[in-house]
Amino acid sequence: MTDTVISLKDIGLSLDGNAGRVDILGGITLDVARGETVGLVGPSGSGKSSLLMLLGGLEQATAGSLFVLNHNLTDMNEDALARFRRDHMGIVFQSFHLIPTMTALENVATPLELAGHADAFDRARAELEAVGLGARCDHFPSQMSGGEQQRVALARAAAPRPEIFLADEPTGNLDGATGEAIMDLLMGLRDRHGSTLVLVTHAPELAARCDRVIRLRDGSLDLTTDEVSA
Repeated sequence: MTDTVISLKDIGLSLDGNAGRVDILGGITLDVARGETVGLVGPSGSGKSSLLMLLGGLEQATAGSLFVLNHNLTDMNEDALARFRRDHMGIVFQSFHLIPTMTALENVATPLELAGHADAFDRARAELEAVGLGARCDHFPSQMSGGEQQRVALARAAAPRPEIFLADEPTGNLDGATGEAIMDLLMGLRDRHGSTLVLVTHAPELAARCDRVIRLRDGSLDLTTDEVSA
């Protein structure tokens, strides 16, 4: 039997705005296996990032059920979701979200300290070395290139040794060569930690490196084309 770590059943997401209720996602049913790399692709506005936000507990579904690592995220409050993310997930965004007044080492170590890890700075240094930034530990984000800042963000996501990586356009703000290098690092971190990876991307060459590609259109799975296997 497949070891399923993410299971969505008839998931929907609707938000209330000034113009009324807007349906963002509807009727999505999907399973992701342990260790699998899944690419989420589709046109802008198709719901890719919204789906990733649901998987990370950063949005709550308004319909259906969502189980991650056998935990029902649709039943959790914000505090429980925050603890769940801290303990089980590493999330990487297109924007790096580094704290500008902290060094690279402090940016990576802070979430570990908040989680109560006594070896937070040792683990942070090891992760920065793993992404090729061992010599940049004491540098601030403003002293680093975009590619280096994204490496710090990757190290921060990997430091808790998460079971699941979620990445939303992690190469979107980078040039082609730097983006390819970041993808190599992300895949390497996934392999080193034995993690499951769900990735949102517009780049066909990055999607092609995934085990499976899921296409979205207008908030639903696009069933007009077959899922693409790398």
